[in-house]
Amino acid sequence: MVVERTVDKSAAGIAAAIGEPARARMLYCLLDGHARTSTDLAVVANALEALMVVAGETRGKFVVRTPNHLRSARTCYDHMAGRIAVLIRDRFESFAWLSPGHPRQDDYEVTQKGTKALALLGIDVDAARALRRRFAYACVDWSERCPHIGGSLGNALLVAALRQKWFVQELDSRALRLTALGRRYLQARFGIEI
Repeated sequence: MVVERTVDKSAAGIAAAIGEPARARMLYCLLDGHARTSTDLAVVANALEALMVVAGETRGKFVVRTPNHLRSARTCYDHMAGRIAVLIRDRFESFAWLSPGHPRQDDYEVTQKGTKALALLGIDVDAARALRRRFAYACVDWSERCPHIGGSLGNALLVAALRQKWFVQELDSRALRLTALGRRYLQARFGIEI
């Protein structure tokens, strides 16, 4: 507790915008490991972590408190989230199917190789891009603290995964249950073992 108070006072002293330790404490609560929306985290996370570095203090290690059935796979708005979604995004990047967008680095572009590969998964990249919404971006996953794929591409991935029975959506829940077929497919196609 003494360390937390010291970090709060140091950050508050450096950032006049935060102004007082009570406000700093409220902002640190956004980083406490509890479920928050990607918008909540995106607004303050980078600034707070930078302030902690400048203040010469660090917070304790992030501890996930998300229930296992939600941490593994769930929906985030209209796209897939959770540990499996983060692993899929990692694979898409390692296969060079996704590249950073321009001018926004948190946007993704699908490479020519990715367009062909995603078509084999039943995802029409051109149709997803033509929708009147953000195409593909790094949506910070609140349980994993790493991005999964958001936007119309993320939605197309979720729709394809449900259509191909990789996952079943639980009734009255955001949780997605990985099927035996999905487990085999993710392992064979992407090398993801769950």
